[in-house]
Amino acid sequence: MTALTDNLEKLDGYLARFRGTGIKNRIGGKDSDGAGPAFSTHSPVDKSLICTVARGTEKDIDAAACVAHDAFADWRDMPATERKKILISVADAIETRAEEIALCECWDTGQTIRFMSKAALRGAENFRYFADQVVQARDGQLLRSPTLMNVTTRVPIGPVGVITPWNTPFMLSTWKIAPALAAGCTVVHKPAEASPLTARLLVEIAEEAGLPPGVLNTVNGLGEDAGKALCEHPKIRAISFVGESRTGSLITKQGADTLKRNHLELGGKNPVIVFDDADLDRALDAVIFMIFSINGERCTSSSRLLIQDTIKDDFEAKLIERVNKIKVGHPLDPATEIGPLVTEEHFNKVTSYFDIAREAGATVAAGGQTVGDQGYFVRPTVFTNATNDMRIAREEIFGPVLTSIPFTSEDEALAMANDTQYGLTGYLWTNDLTRALRFTDRLEAGMIWVNSENVRHLPTPFGGVKASGIGRDGGDWSFEFYMEQKHIGFATGDHKVMRLGA
Repeated sequence: MTALTDNLEKLDGYLARFRGTGIKNRIGGKDSDGAGPAFSTHSPVDKSLICTVARGTEKDIDAAACVAHDAFADWRDMPATERKKILISVADAIETRAEEIALCECWDTGQTIRFMSKAALRGAENFRYFADQVVQARDGQLLRSPTLMNVTTRVPIGPVGVITPWNTPFMLSTWKIAPALAAGCTVVHKPAEASPLTARLLVEIAEEAGLPPGVLNTVNGLGEDAGKALCEHPKIRAISFVGESRTGSLITKQGADTLKRNHLELGGKNPVIVFDDADLDRALDAVIFMIFSINGERCTSSSRLLIQDTIKDDFEAKLIERVNKIKVGHPLDPATEIGPLVTEEHFNKVTSYFDIAREAGATVAAGGQTVGDQGYFVRPTVFTNATNDMRIAREEIFGPVLTSIPFTSEDEALAMANDTQYGLTGYLWTNDLTRALRFTDRLEAGMIWVNSENVRHLPTPFGGVKASGIGRDGGDWSFEFYMEQKHIGFATGDHKVMRLGA
């Protein structure tokens, strides 16, 4: 039996229960059908039906928000050590079901098992990390003044809405939900309609691990219906969103009337800048990894290669040779490096850029082709002879597509890197320390890696500038979003109080 066959058999067992009942909403610890007509979710591998999904509407969001509101006080006031124990139990339970989560995620999204096998474990790590921060999350400062002892503390903001995307949905859901729960908030989760499977698994796992009913609620549905209702609901105090920049703008408008606090992790057109003094073999590995891993469907992908002209021809030749060897195939095959794109709509968007590149005068140096006719597969693609004003260099394609652009000087590279509406990440390859210091200081990005691919460290801030978002995740920055600062001043003596009308 091959690894692929074995994985398919296991997946069939995991999906069996969904084929009959479909995926329900989970509100207050109970399953419910959506008020709208159910929709279907299909696998991008072969376009086959996975199951039906409850379609939540304004009515379902209202029910979930009210339940989250009612559950908030008890969860907030639970001793921090007890909340910590529950969240650690959730982490343990995620690890126990890591294989189920990974296989379902691959089938639902097209992501490959070589990456998703670690996604569930990263989700467990998120819960474990934030569980360890629960006790000190409310800690504040002592700020003495001449007449007062001023202390600060933090309290959870209240019920929050979490809206997650279809790329690595399980890991990103835990990245948002774990700190919200650790802070003492209750959650209404609206997962992307294209990837509902593992959101259902997460709420099941959490409740089975001891999370009280109503603390985490999951409502499936469409963004223009369920998502809009969540952003507008008066009992929801904040929205944490991962997705497209234009959707983030819409979410801000929808929450304006209720003065929602928003955390928005949005798009990117991230540059990787390679100078001729860099370790070029390591740079090549990193360039390939950061655009072609996770099917290129990642906000932090380095989709623009800015390559110094003195090494351009040789570097691009090696790049093209490697990209042509990347294995496209079934996502449950451990040998596969790129699986299918998530939906037909997204497949059509990504493949449309092949003609856009040619019409602009760029060269399709690798890929630029679809693969087979059963699923949404494309060859990893490299565009060369490109300029920074082309659409392929300015628009977020969000697929396994890399645009290579030459530069001559440091100033030219910096100008091109910053000439974008986005500012999520940047990657710099150089062995000149003073250049690295100069360049990173002026590069407009929320996160920058020097001589490295994206290596996440959970205590560090994650987020972008410009159209790439508002706010930061990670470490104490997550608690800053999910909690309110409170100041209390204690008089230390009988200081003079101004007397009016005496």
